[in-house]
Amino acid sequence: MRPTISIEYCPKCGWLLRPAYMAQEIHTTFTEEINGVLLKPSDTSGRYTISINDLEVFDRKLTGGFPEIKQLKQLIRDHVSPDKSLGHSDK
Repeated sequence: MRPTISIEYCPKCGWLLRPAYMAQEIHTTFTEEINGVLLKPSDTSGRYTISINDLEVFDRKLTGGFPEIKQLKQLIRDHVSPDKSLGHSDK
């Protein structure tokens, strides 16, 4: 079964555009490898986490910022399809 990527974000912070953009990039890169991307509004202020199924792989509060799309793709690739080439994003 292919994994689902979940992006939980704070709607009060006005962060909907960021996870929407990231979801588009994830879908484009991992069309065959994932089940989909879920955008989940959080009840917790300032929350921005990314999970693969139930495994949290990114938390904004732990890193102090948001991931670059290149880093995010590498992180997801390492979990869902380790042998997949990301082309220029691997450099």
